[in-house]
Amino acid sequence: MHPIAPSRPAAVMAVAASLLAACGTGAGGATVQGVRLVGTGVLTTCTHLPYAPFQFERRGTVVGFDVDLMDLVARRLKLRQKVVDTDFTAITSGQVFAGGECDVAAAGMTINRRRASKVDFSRPYFNSGQVLMARRQPRLTSKDIAGDGLRVGVVAGTTGQEYAQARGWTLKAYENSVTELGALRTGQVDVLVQDDPVVRYWLTDADNADFTIVAGLRTREQYGFAVRKARNPGLLRLIDQVITQSRDDGAYRRIYEKWMGPMPPGAG
Repeated sequence: MHPIAPSRPAAVMAVAASLLAACGTGAGGATVQGVRLVGTGVLTTCTHLPYAPFQFERRGTVVGFDVDLMDLVARRLKLRQKVVDTDFTAITSGQVFAGGECDVAAAGMTINRRRASKVDFSRPYFNSGQVLMARRQPRLTSKDIAGDGLRVGVVAGTTGQEYAQARGWTLKAYENSVTELGALRTGQVDVLVQDDPVVRYWLTDADNADFTIVAGLRTREQYGFAVRKARNPGLLRLIDQVITQSRDDGAYRRIYEKWMGPMPPGAG
């Protein structure tokens, strides 16, 4: 005697159940250890290249401080990390998450209220601040910039741009940090506003020996990783755990000193 074939509604429910089971084992849109993922077998990270030493390409591979920290998160999930280059404003607006492009954003991104209304931030993982970079001679100060209407380079969509705009400086906005630096080196701007660790990394390059930090702007910013607003609390908790553990077990210091040199007291 053959079993009675299931009714159509029952068959549909069986298919749905099988799909849900697949989602729990690594299919696209899977949940792994309570973390929702947009891809199969990977943790997909959106960033904005280049932004050395946090993320940049070296011999065809994206490397950097943020990449190494996010690798720790991927390992906890027993996954590999896939890095996707995206527009910075698409990250801060949450567009990359709404469009299903990534699970997390790691882009040397300052935590502030405006951005936090669009994305959920991890606990802070890096202390930073804005500085002014210009040629060593003639020596400039922030007063010179305000008084003489000097041309100031910024990266579009950043807190550096917001800081300069609030002071009424004459701005030229660039798509990324490399084009901003290039504008300073070729005389398109007189000074640029950029994050302190990025400028210090640039100044280790002999090609930038004619430039220096002319002023620190005391903005006291903190970077955070971001996930989709109110949609991925499991991933947010895991990132926070990894940040804390990396500081406790020395992994954070090793990553810091790999990309930035000796780690000063209170850094991170």
